Amino acid sequence: MLRTYGPACDGSVIEAKAEKIPDTATWVDLEEPTVEEEALVERCIRMDVPTESEMAEIEPSSRLYERDGALYMTVSVLYGVQDGEPRTTPISFVLTDNRLVTVRYATPKPVHAFADHARRDPSLVKDAPTALVRMLDAIIDRLADELENVSREIEDISALIFHKDMNQRRIPVARLTALLTRIGRTQTLLAKIRYSSVSTVRMLSFLSGSTRVHEVTNAELRHHLTSLSTDSTSLGEHASYLSDNLQFLLDASLGLISIEQNAAMKLFSWAAVVFLPPTLIAGIYGMNFHYFPELDWHYGYAISLGLMFASAVGPYLYFKRRGWI
Repeated sequence: MLRTYGPACDGSVIEAKAEKIPDTATWVDLEEPTVEEEALVERCIRMDVPTESEMAEIEPSSRLYERDGALYMTVSVLYGVQDGEPRTTPISFVLTDNRLVTVRYATPKPVHAFADHARRDPSLVKDAPTALVRMLDAIIDRLADELENVSREIEDISALIFHKDMNQRRIPVARLTALLTRIGRTQTLLAKIRYSSVSTVRMLSFLSGSTRVHEVTNAELRHHLTSLSTDSTSLGEHASYLSDNLQFLLDASLGLISIEQNAAMKLFSWAAVVFLPPTLIAGIYGMNFHYFPELDWHYGYAISLGLMFASAVGPYLYFKRRGWI
């Protein structure tokens, strides 16, 4: 699908059989483009458009380069959070003298939101550099929002693990499984955020170092890129901080598991010690021998029961007094 935005373009779909794209289009958006749509854009901008396989490359030299006066930049953008399956998708930006071309095979939320804003406010796409920095701004803002959500999720997990009521810390197996799953999914989302943030920082560094940005007329663009770079770096540092907190919560939850296991083993241990002497006495007097010294005792049965009771209560009281149970 091919859409164009600009002062006189409202994001309408351009058919692949069209002769050319509008001259006033400053942002050309290719979403899952066909071969015909790529050919149309390449003919109009006189530049190559990255293919899906080229966008999948992870080497910096394949993602960030300059060719024939145009800047080719690919950044990994977070998407799929609302569906519960956070992923990253590469989006390529081709910045020429008068146009910005984006190539993507998914629709992340910030890109969709920016397209809606561009329809209502054409000043956001008054020229190609403005469209680029505004879209990057939307992508970074989205990362910041997701980090805030992750921060709240970590606070909820922490409140669950370190509940002030001791009895509430005893987590059943089902709740414990849900807790570990919750931590794992949060860590997955955080990893995707960090990856997208690092990719954005790399792109901003490349863009800030380009010759075009250092032209005298682009002073405002340089200031905006500096601000975006600072924000992206801060997001990466904050993501690292949250990752450390999440690792601490994971260690704490595993510590609770160990405590529960040790408590269970401790229960079985002292129970075995308490009931072992009565079992031994019962086993001795349960042997089927004809010549038994106490066989003719009148009170032998009562004495054996009392002996078993005393051998069970004695260790229990001793453990209780020592504070072992």
